[in-house]
Amino acid sequence: MCRLFGLSSAPRRTRATFWLLDAPDSLSRQSHRDPDGTGLGHFAADGTPRVDKSPIAAYRDRAFAEQAREVESATFIAHVRFASTGGLDVRNTHPFEQDGRLFAHNGVIEGLDALDDHLGEDRSLVHGDTDSERFFALITRETRRHGGDVTEGIRHATRWIAGNLPVYAVNLILITPEELWALRYPDTHDLYVLERRAGGEHGDRHLDHSGTHGRLRVHSSHLAEQPAVVVASERMDDNPHWRGMEPGELLHVGPGLRTTRRIILPDPPAHRLTLDEMHPDAAASQRAA
Repeated sequence: MCRLFGLSSAPRRTRATFWLLDAPDSLSRQSHRDPDGTGLGHFAADGTPRVDKSPIAAYRDRAFAEQAREVESATFIAHVRFASTGGLDVRNTHPFEQDGRLFAHNGVIEGLDALDDHLGEDRSLVHGDTDSERFFALITRETRRHGGDVTEGIRHATRWIAGNLPVYAVNLILITPEELWALRYPDTHDLYVLERRAGGEHGDRHLDHSGTHGRLRVHSSHLAEQPAVVVASERMDDNPHWRGMEPGELLHVGPGLRTTRRIILPDPPAHRLTLDEMHPDAAASQRAA
């Protein structure tokens, strides 16, 4: 199963060394189990999106390791890929960039010919072969149609997909220089949120989390002095404030870490895929590690 991770400390910037490399079971180590690519997205101080990604496992990629130790941003997105759609190519590796936004997805959407037809000329936003990048293109198209309102873009895009295409899961994280969105839909895969105050529970500690299933760890000394909101595919420690997102729930983390939540998809997909209905490679990509 692909791994999603997002963090916002906006408007303050922080380093991203912690959760990629500096732990016994960081995302770099997870990539031994999710071997088909890894990517890190963030923003430069002037708001320019930066994406470092490779279609090989993170543990084999020296450039990925070097970049992960140096970057600083107010928002981050990371993805470790177990391919379901599209070949092992950098253009199919998450995260993707469109209109200055960064996006990663965990799940499977089928009926891609119908999605291409629905995208029409906006299919030009898609440079690879994945369902994920097509999904992002639909979000981008709907965001443009709604005057740059990303929340409305996500809502309209996901409602169309849920009503018209076979869906296994569309969990996503999307970031801008100062904002983060996360969606869990339907109840196939978990997605968790932690609104962490500066210094954590004790008020004086850096961020240092380890997943209960040993799949992810995070360390950041910067977050001893500033708050953050973290979104991850699993709970990363025993902090009682981790909250599992509800099926159909969209989380928005705005500037200053203001959070809003709403259920934008109250009903299950019109055609909910099962593992038995999917191609064996796609089904294998969605099974829990």
